[in-house]
Amino acid sequence: MSDATATVLAGAIAFAAAVLGAVIAGRYTKRGAEAGGRKAVEAAFAQVHGQAAAEHWQWVRSQRHLSFAALLEAYAALDEGLARITPEVRNGAELDETAGGELRQRMLELQAATSKLALWGPREANVLAYALTQASMTGISALLRAASTGSVGPSVDWFSFEQARGDMAQAHATFLQRAGEIIRDPLQPVS
Repeated sequence: MSDATATVLAGAIAFAAAVLGAVIAGRYTKRGAEAGGRKAVEAAFAQVHGQAAAEHWQWVRSQRHLSFAALLEAYAALDEGLARITPEVRNGAELDETAGGELRQRMLELQAATSKLALWGPREANVLAYALTQASMTGISALLRAASTGSVGPSVDWFSFEQARGDMAQAHATFLQRAGEIIRDPLQPVS
């Protein structure tokens, strides 16, 4: 074999080796790129998921805050109505339809706020909100009983009303304290 043939043959072998090397390198490069791309997509998905979860938690937290505030506002309106109406009734004034209608309306607003709060939780806040609503209903019932008997001054009915008002105040204080703790807790679960 001549030098020229050997050179051509060596060139052809080198060319074939280069093509084969390029094919093998291309395959490994493709696999590496696919794996890297998958990892990048997974990382982006995890970041978006984490950000969405954080934003959802923040939204639920703000909805809780609004529902707690609405409940406390409804209770304050009911309490103010009771505080205004009670002395008049205690001094012998009849509980007229206007005053009775106002108390019923305020109680309905408190019940609506309690139901809205139940959407946002947590369960502990729901239980305390329902306890506050129940204590308020008991207070209104006690006032209506006292007003229906027409008793003026100390009586069993007025004692029951005062006790019910104390229970309302205690339920309000308990809810207010725990609601504040829930709102301030950065680790409060969303469930």
